[in-house]
Amino acid sequence: MKRCFFLLRGVLTLLVLGMLVTSAWASDALMDRMADFDPSNPVVPKGDTIKIGHLNPFSGPAAMNGELYHIALHWVAHDLNKQGGVMVDGKLKKIEIIKGDTMSKPINAKKAAERLILGDKVDLLWGSTGSHISLVCQQTAAKYKKIYVSALSISDSLMDAENFNRYTFHTPWTTSQAAKSLAYFYAKRPEKKFYILCQDYSFGHALAEKFKGYLKEFRPDAEIVGEDYHPLFTKDFAPYLEKIKASGAEVIFSGDWMPDSVNLLKQSRDSGLNLPFANMYMDDPITLGVVGVEGSAGLVNANQYMINDMDPRTRELNKVWNHLHDSKWEEPYNSSLYVWPLGVVASAINTTYWMMDVVERAGSTDPEKIIATWEGDKYNSFAGVLEMRACDHVTVRDTYVSEFSHPAKWFDNFSYIDKIVTVPSYVVEPPLPEGLDRCKK
Repeated sequence: MKRCFFLLRGVLTLLVLGMLVTSAWASDALMDRMADFDPSNPVVPKGDTIKIGHLNPFSGPAAMNGELYHIALHWVAHDLNKQGGVMVDGKLKKIEIIKGDTMSKPINAKKAAERLILGDKVDLLWGSTGSHISLVCQQTAAKYKKIYVSALSISDSLMDAENFNRYTFHTPWTTSQAAKSLAYFYAKRPEKKFYILCQDYSFGHALAEKFKGYLKEFRPDAEIVGEDYHPLFTKDFAPYLEKIKASGAEVIFSGDWMPDSVNLLKQSRDSGLNLPFANMYMDDPITLGVVGVEGSAGLVNANQYMINDMDPRTRELNKVWNHLHDSKWEEPYNSSLYVWPLGVVASAINTTYWMMDVVERAGSTDPEKIIATWEGDKYNSFAGVLEMRACDHVTVRDTYVSEFSHPAKWFDNFSYIDKIVTVPSYVVEPPLPEGLDRCKK
């Protein structure tokens, strides 16, 4: 049985099979497979399955992140299971997703990863938000020689000479790609006074440093008029906002993710501060809905994927997802957050299809066979061509930037994606990690 991974390997494959792909994804094939998909109560097969351990916070202040990526993983599992599963070890096996609650704490992340490996006997680990948490997950995976798909955290340091291990594959964009995308966008813009406000941990500091460096490269006359870092899950942003108001800034640069992104944007607008945020995570309907059309107008979002209908695969994904949301899904997945497959959720879906296609091509869940297959792989996804750089397991890709405006194609009650600027992969390819001998060959 030939399974459709919704994505195709290689540009040549896409060119040769272009007419077939267009025909397949213009049909009701995906709708037929996903008609009974219920993210609140997913079908989880048991027995001889491919077991994937999902590491994320499912409790505590960041629990919404576990909820977000729960639907992404189960979407892919449901789709492929409906097609019979994935061919490994000479037979079709269905995919089983098992939760591991990190609680956004390193010690809990380690315990959750070890329970998944030693207790649940998972074949692969997948996660996790928070670069400090993801680092613990990848270290634990290396200890037990299990593949860890670092699908969410984007700090470059995760795959540097100190932290690289061959069992970890980094599928999202990186801090340097995100920072460079925004600096590139502002190269020809009139704004030149920036205030940096980021979360006070490794990712926030690394992102700020990268942005400052790339801003000098693309916009030498730009000025950083202020710089602050706040604790994760800050409740009151007033002290920071007052400093921004007094700074003369024209743009606020922030890498905050939920719930900080929601609180920061809402409190800024409530305080009368209407400056644009240059950001990566202020693109979800919850964040934007609380500030409305005017409060979201002019936000500049950079992302590794932006919803569009330019590809037959994205058109079909959008259609099926939106139909299920409006007609079948229950709380929490019937909320505005899940009306469309957006940003980080769509990116997680995208790279999870890639992961499972790699497993099938490897013909095994054996880590060594997966490593051999994934290193150097090029994959034509619905977010563009993804290349797994062999020496450091970092994904090379195009990135995207858009200034939000209204009226917007996808939403009525706030400003959203307008013209999408593509930043080519050759512009934003992450630098090779210094001191990693594998990358010197």
